[in-house]
Amino acid sequence: MKCYEGSVLSVNENNDVYRYLVEDQGKIVYVGNNLPDAYTKAERVDLGKRALIPSFVDSHEHFASFSMFQAGLNVMDAESNVEISEMVRDFVARSKGMTLICFGASPYSVKEGRLISREELDAVCPDKEIMVVKYDGHACIVNTKLLNKLNDKVKNLRGYHPDTGEMNQEAFFKCSDYLSSSLSLIEMFGTMMDAVDFMAEHGIGMVHTVSGVGFTMNMDITLEKVFAKSLQNGFQLRVFPQPMNIKVATSRKLPRIGGCFESALDGCFGSHDAAMLEPYIDAEGGDGVLYYSDEKVIEFCKEANRAGLQIEMHAIGDKAFDQATRALKTALDDYPRKDHRHGIIHDCLPTEEGIRICKEYGILMLVQSAFIGWKQEPDEYLESIMGKERCRRLNPIKTFLDNNIVVSFGSDAPCTSPDPIVWMDKAVNNANVDEAVSIQDALRMCTYNGYYTTFDEKGRGSLEVGKIADMVILSENPYEIPKSDLGELKVEKLILAGKDYQSARRSVGKAILNGLMNGSKAY
Repeated sequence: MKCYEGSVLSVNENNDVYRYLVEDQGKIVYVGNNLPDAYTKAERVDLGKRALIPSFVDSHEHFASFSMFQAGLNVMDAESNVEISEMVRDFVARSKGMTLICFGASPYSVKEGRLISREELDAVCPDKEIMVVKYDGHACIVNTKLLNKLNDKVKNLRGYHPDTGEMNQEAFFKCSDYLSSSLSLIEMFGTMMDAVDFMAEHGIGMVHTVSGVGFTMNMDITLEKVFAKSLQNGFQLRVFPQPMNIKVATSRKLPRIGGCFESALDGCFGSHDAAMLEPYIDAEGGDGVLYYSDEKVIEFCKEANRAGLQIEMHAIGDKAFDQATRALKTALDDYPRKDHRHGIIHDCLPTEEGIRICKEYGILMLVQSAFIGWKQEPDEYLESIMGKERCRRLNPIKTFLDNNIVVSFGSDAPCTSPDPIVWMDKAVNNANVDEAVSIQDALRMCTYNGYYTTFDEKGRGSLEVGKIADMVILSENPYEIPKSDLGELKVEKLILAGKDYQSARRSVGKAILNGLMNGSKAY
């Protein structure tokens, strides 16, 4: 039994702040301002100036991809393609594998103003296959060796650009599939352990992972289920299979479906393929790419909804957002469900009509506030392709709140790093002050609302009696510091089921066996 004394931010319905919280055998047994005699002899933890909060949730992450990319080379902070080339050269020299991956290239954060090219990759990596994935996770650049390997599979697909080595849309998905299948399941399991430890350092106790990225027979989905059950440190995974085939979910007894890749309705701004109601205003023009017809999306939503599945779909542009809302509305009109918790991912450029539908039908918003003021996709670039008026409508988190829409935050990792402090900072200190939210609301979006999104709020997400003691100790009380200092907060400790977080890293063989033998539904 432990008694925490100090600032206890409950994130309950009223955002109450208490002086005491008592945990016993992994559960919260008391919260309040006057400590009962029954708990006065409990081990005392003096929080001092620190604060106790519920553990964070990453409500949208490509966990398998993030795990792979964490084990590769991150070039996000590079300021030039010359620097990226040197980083790649060093990476190749120290890497034993013959198929390598880098992540984070952006034409908008390097001085050349363009992506690194196939020719530049060949100069530093001629003898190994290498793929440099763009920061948005929707495009990549391949070297000649990898292009020659995949050419027959990608040459007739949309997004194929052999001159520069850049692959977009379906051509990119095929490249991604190849990369995924190049890793053994044992290797993937090990990288997943390291990824969980990384997220735990940032106070994350649960991840909603969207899976199905190219493994034969969607083995990565099965792998993530086994991995979730193998964990013995209290960390939680909730798996969303991305294929638009409900049998992929129902055959695995998963209660949810959707995400990006196959269930993405459009692309993204950085690759100029987010689907738009009005054309882009730059020289490239066009109105993006809507991957599916309304009929196909509606058919998927109706089938999944009737099967009792929770649905999530990627929509960045306003045209895609409208398609998502129309499809979910039609599915719910066809087969009404009171507590479906369907959601739309990203929601970067919603429409008034789409927001009205979300409010009326209880559709959730899974938002990436880290996209606000994003170095990889700066405001200057967004204005150059959309104009100021549309940019003012991007990421309208406060508008969602004003319409009583439940918003949860996620990283979209590996596109941004899983760091809830950043999510709160960007949401509260938004340069678009009309869409800035309070610290209390931002904290709720990183905690309770994330658990709510996957029906976990009865057991986790707020510090209330009877709930599992999944908690984080922050370096200071976010309610009491100037909002401008919010980004300086540090996660000092993650506590899961009342215990200090223990590393997920252990024998892969034993972990897999434990996951296969464990009958609990930890996914």
